[in-house]
Amino acid sequence: MFPLLYLSPAVRVSWPFWVFGSCLMLFISIVHADEALLSMEQAVELAQAGNPGILEIKARAEALAAIPSQEGALPDPTLNFDTLNVPTNSFSLHKEDMTMMDIGVSQMIPFPGKLALKEQAAEQEALAAADSVDVARLRLVRDVKQTWWRLFYYDRAINVIAESEQFFQQLIDTAQSRYKVGQGQQQDVMLAQLELSKLKDEKIELIGMRHSAGIQLNTLLSRSADTAVNLPNQAEIKTPVLVVADMQALAMEHSPLFEQHRKMLSVAKTRIEIAEKDFYPDLTLGAGYAVRQNTPSGESRSDFASVKLSINLPIYAEQKQAKAVDQRNSELLQEQYALQDEHNKVHGEIAANTAQYLHAKERLALFEHEIIPQAQQAVSSLMAGYPVGKSGFSDVLRTQLSLFQYQSQYWKSLVETQQILAELSNLIGKELTHD
Repeated sequence: MFPLLYLSPAVRVSWPFWVFGSCLMLFISIVHADEALLSMEQAVELAQAGNPGILEIKARAEALAAIPSQEGALPDPTLNFDTLNVPTNSFSLHKEDMTMMDIGVSQMIPFPGKLALKEQAAEQEALAAADSVDVARLRLVRDVKQTWWRLFYYDRAINVIAESEQFFQQLIDTAQSRYKVGQGQQQDVMLAQLELSKLKDEKIELIGMRHSAGIQLNTLLSRSADTAVNLPNQAEIKTPVLVVADMQALAMEHSPLFEQHRKMLSVAKTRIEIAEKDFYPDLTLGAGYAVRQNTPSGESRSDFASVKLSINLPIYAEQKQAKAVDQRNSELLQEQYALQDEHNKVHGEIAANTAQYLHAKERLALFEHEIIPQAQQAVSSLMAGYPVGKSGFSDVLRTQLSLFQYQSQYWKSLVETQQILAELSNLIGKELTHD
C-alpha cells in the first residue's frame, strides 16, 4: 500500500496536467533511449565512414591511381642555351667566325613498347591497391562485428547473473526461515550467501571486460573511448547451412585478397617484359639553331642549324639488363608463391572455421532444446520441495549453479556462431545470409 498524500486545491486542479507532462517526459526518455542503442548494422556503418585506417589505405590507393598516366608519358624535353667558341683572349662575339649563340631542344624517346608496359604495370598496381581497400574494409567489418557480439554476450551474461542473484536471495530468505523454525541448518544460509558473493564477484569481472570491449568498439568506430555503448536486447541471429567446398569456391570468386594477389602477379609478369625491353636502346632526338654576330667590319655571317640523333648503348647488359631480368623473374616467383600460400591459408581457415561453426551450432541446439529446459524443470521441482523439506539444500544449490553455467554457455555458443560467421564473411569476401 502506498501512503495517501494531501493535495492542495491548486495541486488537485493541475494534477491531470502533471500526469500528462510526466507521461510525455517518460515517452521522450524512452524514445531517446531507443535512439542511443547501437545496432550491429549502425556500428558497421559508422566504422566504414570514419575509420582512419581505412581512409589511410584509400588515400594510398588514390595516390597510386595517379601514377599510370605519369608512367605512360614521354620524359620532359630538354631546352638548352649555349655560347660556343668564344675566344678567351678577348671574349668577343664578333671577332671569330665560329663564335655563336646556340639554342636547342631535345627529346628522349624510349624504345617502342616500354612506356605502354610501364603504364600497364602501374595500372595493375593501382587496381591491386584498390583491392587492398576492400581487404581492409572486410577486416574492419569483421572486427566490428566480433567486438559487438562480444559486448552482446557480456550483456546477456550479466543479465543471467542478475537473475541468479535474485534466485539466491530468495534461497537465502527461505533457508533463514527454515533455520528460525528449526527445520534448516545455519550452514545452508552461509553457503547460499557465499555463492551470492561469488556471483557478485563474477558480475564485477564481466562488467570490467565489457568496459574494455566497449573501448575497443569505440576505437574501431573512431569515437571517444568513454562514449557509452548501449546494445539492444535482441539481435538478428544467422544460422546458414555451410559446406566447406562451397565456401572455398566463394572465396576464390569474391575475395579481394585473391584478386589483389592476381593483379600483383600480373604486375610482376609485365615488369619482366619491361626488363627485357631494356636490352634495346632508347633514342634521343634534338634540333638546334646557332646565331652568329656580324664581323667587326659589319659583314653579316650566316646562322647554323643542327639536328641530333643519339642512342644509349647497353654494352653492360650482362651486369645490368640481364640481372634485372633475373630479378623480375624472382619477383614473379615470389608473387606466385604468395598467391599459393594465401590460397592454402584461406582454404584452411575456412575449413577450420566452418567446423567450429557446426560444432558451436550443434552445441547451441543442445543447450536450447535439452539441457537448459531440463535444468529449469529440475530447479523448479527442487525449489518447490525445499521449503517443506522434500528437497535437500545442496541439491537445490548445485542444480541452480549448473543452470547458471548452462545459460552462460548457451549465450557463449550463440555469440561464437555469429563471430565465426563474421570471420567467414571476411575470408570469402561476401556477407553470409540465412540461405
